[in-house]
Amino acid sequence: MRLFRLATAFFLAAGIGAAHAGGINDLTGSEATSGLKEALVKGADYAVSSLGKENGFLGNKKVKIPLPDSLKTVEKGMKAIGMGKQADELVATMNHAAEKAVVQAKPILLDAVKQMSVDDAKGILTGGEDSVTKFFKKSTSDQLVEKFMPIVKEATRKVKLADKYNKFAGQGAKLGLVDKEDADLDTYVTHKAMDGLFLMIAEKEKEIRKNPVGAGSDLLKKVFGSLG
Repeated sequence: MRLFRLATAFFLAAGIGAAHAGGINDLTGSEATSGLKEALVKGADYAVSSLGKENGFLGNKKVKIPLPDSLKTVEKGMKAIGMGKQADELVATMNHAAEKAVVQAKPILLDAVKQMSVDDAKGILTGGEDSVTKFFKKSTSDQLVEKFMPIVKEATRKVKLADKYNKFAGQGAKLGLVDKEDADLDTYVTHKAMDGLFLMIAEKEKEIRKNPVGAGSDLLKKVFGSLG
């Protein structure tokens, strides 16, 4: 009941209307917590299944990983001298590496759900439409980097263009033309893979908040419907 009381008090303190508060008062603490966890799991499942498959990144314009903007001129130059295939291969390799890495995210995301604190739950309940995404970023980013990096390195290790990229981008970083974190291909791909993962989680969260009735769960309908 503690979570329920905290959430209700927070809503009232924030000036949310009586109709909304009334909906929340119909929830038990257990329902609120369970509903939140179900939403978190749905977001994680959706993101991993959408991205952790062949062309999950490459075929999705929202998350496709391009060369850094500072290297776009190099990409154009390669294509101008008939090396477009090599440039495309590098982009494809980066995206396929991200796909392989994202598959490993699910257990980390689900563990974060299990470890969710009362304060976390309150923040998600009373936060904006990206509160679930913020929760995952805060609780899983370090672990995701640790998990993703070796997978990305293995996926790019055999591609000689990766070495060329790192060499060129490294020089660009020294000249201030390339961000330091973009100067290493593996670091760049790892962070872009995480960006894509969180973006897809955010999409699912917005969908549930916008249409809890269509979420496919009576509990989600009740919890997020009370916030509408």
